[in-house]
Amino acid sequence: MTREDLAAMLGGDTDAHALARTALAEGGHFDVWEGLVPATQLASVYGRRLRHTRRRAQETLALSSAVDILERQGDALIRIGQIGTTDRTWNFMLFFDATASTLLACTGVRLTEPGKPQSSPG
Repeated sequence: MTREDLAAMLGGDTDAHALARTALAEGGHFDVWEGLVPATQLASVYGRRLRHTRRRAQETLALSSAVDILERQGDALIRIGQIGTTDRTWNFMLFFDATASTLLACTGVRLTEPGKPQSSPG
């Protein structure tokens, strides 16, 4: 998938779509992985991430709606992608149908505040 193809898919009207599109336009890195994962498994994983980010008061965009969309997909196989901002303040996860021809959901999580270094674990 090209940067232009992905940008065209990010035409949704959520803040997550808009910021992911901007990150891509500004040269952020992106990947779309080859493997497929059952939507039910992703809904479970990202449901836990939603609870974790809420406990930590970590800013997210459209994470709750992404979990809902994944739950509604049932046993469908999902392809995952990712966009990162050049300043590493945001990371966006992308959920596509199995052929990566349709973007089902886009969610973002703030990694750091602008101008602040990332904290290292432990």
